Amino acid sequence: MGSNDSDRLLTRMSTQERDQSFPDSEPRDAATIMLIDRAGPQAKVLLGRRHHSHKFMPGKFVFPGGRIEAHDRTMPAVSELHPETQAKLIAGVAGASPDLARGLALAAVRELAEETGLLLGVQGDKPPETPGEIWSEFAKASIYPDLGQLHFIARAITPPKRPKRFDTRFFTADATAIAHRIEGVVGPDSELVELVWAPVEEAAQFDMPTITSVVLEELAARVAAGMGYGLPVPFYYMQDQQFHRELL
Repeated sequence: MGSNDSDRLLTRMSTQERDQSFPDSEPRDAATIMLIDRAGPQAKVLLGRRHHSHKFMPGKFVFPGGRIEAHDRTMPAVSELHPETQAKLIAGVAGASPDLARGLALAAVRELAEETGLLLGVQGDKPPETPGEIWSEFAKASIYPDLGQLHFIARAITPPKRPKRFDTRFFTADATAIAHRIEGVVGPDSELVELVWAPVEEAAQFDMPTITSVVLEELAARVAAGMGYGLPVPFYYMQDQQFHRELL
C-alpha cells in the first residue's frame, strides 16, 4: 500500500465523528478473522451482520471475532503459527510471549466457530484434548486448528475514552481451511443474523465500523501483494486525537 493510500485511510479514521466522553479504560486483547474465498475471478470476504438489538454496533457488518480467553493458549493444533506471523504478533507488546501470539490466533478461530458455525482446521483420527468447554465443538467434530494457515493482516487499538476498547489483531485464512460446519448458528435470534460473501472491493460499501472498512483495504492490498508471511503488518492507534499507522 502506497503512502497516498495510507494517508487517505488515516484521514478517514481521524476525522470520523466519535463520542470520546466515556471513562478511559485499558484495551482488552481481541482477535478477528477475515475468511477469503479466492476460487473465483474476484476474491470474496465473509462478513456477518450483527443483531439490531445489540448495544455494541447494532446492525453493523463485521468480521467474526472477540476477546481472547484463558483456555485459548493451550488448545492443541495440527500446526503452529509461521515464525514471521508469531514475531509480528508480539512486536512492541511489553512482556509478550509466543503464548500470547498463539492465544490470539486461536481466539480468532474459536470466535469464528462460535459466531458462524465454521470450524477451521484439519479433521483428525481422534478428538483433540480440548482445554475447556468453549472448545467442545472442535472435540465433537475431531477438528484440530491449523494455525499455519493464518495470516496476520493488521492490528488496531480502539481510541481512548470509548465505551469498549480492544487491542484487536486481524487475521485472514482461505475458505478452503473450513473443515466442518455447524448448522443453525446464524439466524434471527443469534449474535449474527446473516452471513454474506462479498467481493473485497464491494464489501467496504456495507454499513460497517470505520476500522472494518480500513482493514478490508489492507486485506485487498495484501492479496494483491501475494499474501506472503513476511509482508509488513500495519498497526493503527490514536495519539493526540490523530490516528497513526506503523508497520510491524
